[in-house]
Amino acid sequence: MKTTSLLLALALATTFGARAQGPAVDHSAHHAPVQSDGEVRKVDLAQGKVTLRHGPLQNLDMPAMTMVFKAADPRLLDGLKAGDKVRFTAEKVNGALAVTALQVVE
Repeated sequence: MKTTSLLLALALATTFGARAQGPAVDHSAHHAPVQSDGEVRKVDLAQGKVTLRHGPLQNLDMPAMTMVFKAADPRLLDGLKAGDKVRFTAEKVNGALAVTALQVVE
């Protein structure tokens, strides 16, 4: 009986607590990484940087251009070479632009 009462109390507290805070909203779609197309122009493994010619970066409100990005994780650059076509995500990380995801496409 005590277990049933405890479970009922927890269920009621959870239900009313959720209503008091409003409906649950999934904000993950607002923060989903935006992928962009690009072409590798240069890879600098020593500095952990890659030069990409890319289309517009919608999430950063930037037009198409060629620019250097720091790799958020230097392992993203492993096996990468000039001429590779890529899909990548660029984001502001600690105030600087960085590639946070990158994959070579055929």
